[in-house]
Amino acid sequence: MIKTIIKYFTFLLILCVLSACAEFKEAGLSIGNTTKNVTTDIGHGSRDTVQAIGRGTKRVVKSITENPVQPNE
Repeated sequence: MIKTIIKYFTFLLILCVLSACAEFKEAGLSIGNTTKNVTTDIGHGSRDTVQAIGRGTKRVVKSITENPVQPNE
């Protein structure tokens, strides 16, 4: 009788542990996907900012070389 009860509780314990592992795995996947999405958005924002700065710099350099400022004599 005692052995049967021990086997039953052991089975329940294993079942609970497996369920908990599945929950941890699901939480890990959710956190991992969110982190991936955030870092991707940050990377794209950084890339777009650098491109905008590059275009602005190119315009300024082009305007300076086309119309050089003459120093006062």
